[in-house]
Amino acid sequence: MSQPMTALILLACAMVAGCATSPEVTDDGLARVDGYRFADVYVRPGADLAHYQHVEVDDCEVAFRRNWLRDQNQNSRSVTTRISQEDADRIRGDVATACDEEFRAALTKPPAYSLVDTPPEGEDTLVLKPAIVNLDINAPDVQSAARTRSYTTSAGEMTLVLEMVDGVTGEVQARVVDRRRGIDQGTLQWTSSVTNRAEFNRILRRWADLLRDGFDRVRDGSAAAG
Repeated sequence: MSQPMTALILLACAMVAGCATSPEVTDDGLARVDGYRFADVYVRPGADLAHYQHVEVDDCEVAFRRNWLRDQNQNSRSVTTRISQEDADRIRGDVATACDEEFRAALTKPPAYSLVDTPPEGEDTLVLKPAIVNLDINAPDVQSAARTRSYTTSAGEMTLVLEMVDGVTGEVQARVVDRRRGIDQGTLQWTSSVTNRAEFNRILRRWADLLRDGFDRVRDGSAAAG
């Protein structure tokens, strides 16, 4: 696991699971701001997000909740339903792909933002570095010949840690941390890969829409000020 990924996991644990309140100023100098619908938004004092002309979306990194694989297999009733590392890697890949698709779709809706894979020479580019951490799927499907059904009240939960980085300096301009849980049905419901994917895609789409709304508010505020 990369050092940045480890740092993001520790950050999410500290801000979401381990603390009753979020810090007003982070260790790297970002100040907490209100007025957004994410749980926690931090911005570097003096940062001007409106001046960026292009947006680059890095590949989303995904990490399960600590000991998730061990806990899932301890609760498994049959060897045929145990989750392999291959299963876990496949799930992580699926979530990463869906994350990328939802963020890109939100930012390219008319009027579209300029998305680039490589920052243009001499241009201002804001790099988005999304990570899904503490991913906790309650009843994941496994690639097994056994015909089993799982019943849960919720698909699970995950936390978004999204950093917005200056493409030239590499300095973090803003950071979002937001924890979301699947809808609690109140009663046990049949859970499958299809229902899990639909629920987690709903959460990812919500995050992407909130990001787009935040970008639009920054852009419209800059236009009004001009």
